Amino acid sequence: MPAEPNPYVVDFPTLWVVPAWIQRHCIIPDGFRKGRPFRPYDWQLWCTANHYRIKPEAQQDPDYLIGDPDAIPIRSEAFHYRRSQVIAPQKTGKGPWSAAWVAAEGLGPVLFYDWAGENDAYVCEDVGCDCGWVYRYKPGEPMGHAWPTPLIQLLATSEDQVDNVYRPLQAMARGPRLKGRMLVREGFIRLRDEDGDPDQNRIDVVTSSAQSRLGNPITFCLQDESQLYTTTNKLVSVAQTMRRGAAAMGGRSGETTNCFNPAENSTAQMTHQSSKKDIFRFYEPPPADLKYELKADRLRIHAFNYRGSPHADLHGINAEAEELMETDKAQAERFYGNRLVYGASAWLDGDLWDGLARLREVPDRTVVVGGFDGSDSDDWTGIRLQTREGYQFTPKFADGRPMVWDPKMHKGQVPRLEVRAAMAEVMSRFQVVRLYADPPWWSTEIDDWAEEFGDTVVVRWSTFRTTQMHAAAQRLLTDVGKAAATFRHDGCEITKVHVRNARKSPRTNERYVLEKPSQAQKIDMAVVSILCNEAAGDVTADQLWTPPSRLTKVTGRVRGY
Repeated sequence: MPAEPNPYVVDFPTLWVVPAWIQRHCIIPDGFRKGRPFRPYDWQLWCTANHYRIKPEAQQDPDYLIGDPDAIPIRSEAFHYRRSQVIAPQKTGKGPWSAAWVAAEGLGPVLFYDWAGENDAYVCEDVGCDCGWVYRYKPGEPMGHAWPTPLIQLLATSEDQVDNVYRPLQAMARGPRLKGRMLVREGFIRLRDEDGDPDQNRIDVVTSSAQSRLGNPITFCLQDESQLYTTTNKLVSVAQTMRRGAAAMGGRSGETTNCFNPAENSTAQMTHQSSKKDIFRFYEPPPADLKYELKADRLRIHAFNYRGSPHADLHGINAEAEELMETDKAQAERFYGNRLVYGASAWLDGDLWDGLARLREVPDRTVVVGGFDGSDSDDWTGIRLQTREGYQFTPKFADGRPMVWDPKMHKGQVPRLEVRAAMAEVMSRFQVVRLYADPPWWSTEIDDWAEEFGDTVVVRWSTFRTTQMHAAAQRLLTDVGKAAATFRHDGCEITKVHVRNARKSPRTNERYVLEKPSQAQKIDMAVVSILCNEAAGDVTADQLWTPPSRLTKVTGRVRGY
């Protein structure tokens, strides 16, 4: 059989001297090959090459000389990426590779110096290293040099968790080629020697309980397990503070993480979903057609995920994942399946919701009920409709736009006149027998709609009422979860995301309302879906699906269809 093509083809200029320096100076920190030279796996080498990718147009100041105290070299501007994120399953080797990365940032040639000519080389002896290593550049290859006064920070949620990187880093520091230049001390590592400024030439550990060094002008920061950094533990702001400190010095940063829970809006999620093009992101999820809950597929997923990490014991990983599946399926799929799935605290199983999507046309004049939830300048505003048969959908304008409004897309303000026009269009196109509308921010409009279309049709339905909201949310859960459910929906992408974001917020007597996991993760269309389904249930119970005939009076005024 022909060999599989190599997915990691480097066809761009990069500081090849960095992975070469790592292999020369760093050791494998533990395991059966402990003490041998650390040679990055292919995926690790790919990530390293991308982090140190150089812009082809990068140019150093022609008067710059290494060691010149009056010269300031080009730093982060020379690199294609400002920072990097690596998402990979547990036990693929992120920790040891990150340790080697940190060691290189502390002592290695990680800054762009210039483009190599004939006979150019990096000589360890020139920078105080007595290992005798010489790296000979190819003509035209980017050359590197080290930071003169490196200051590096490692961020983690706790002392135990930071050991993922710090423990292998300490082992490398005690290796034969680094022990004279990396001195392990209590809580930090001194670089080169004990002389000089005590606040420079060091690698510090920063955790949620030890943040005294935040704000320092660091040259590099490594943020490990960034899927755990949330606004709750305040590490989102810590991570941002560290990156700002690095940016001010022309330094850069890296993140390593398992798959994040999309409900938590962690630092890892923010990075992964950022629109910025100057962030290198490495994430290789398994084939989408394999189902993690099926054992045969799960084994294939693990084989795919760990194919680039030969040290991993698939037998042990399979067994651990199978046990974890009994108590926390989502966590098992994130940690070992390398998939971005929601945690068990979600209000509604997103996969179950997605499985009920059946896009269909709803003819004009169809009898429907509706739901409306409105905001002003923060949350979203939207309309959903539902037929008697249980098909729920987001109505659209003639140009195909869904009747959903994100205020960010309208200069920070929901376009009220457009929403009014949309409601008028819905009422004219369909035979709406009931519409439940949440009144905050939109009381005036709802009153106007009730007057125009009938106050038995447009009804205020406040979502802040715990008992009623709990019952309505449970009703939709029941309708979605029934084995013989007739409930279907249009697969609206916005509603899909909002349903997955929705979280149970417990109240008294085992009741709950819905809340969003963070300010950035909206749930408004999930609420609209609940209101819509609640209207359908109430109309069914009251046997009101047959609309009034043309010119039948409704609350004292003539209403036509």
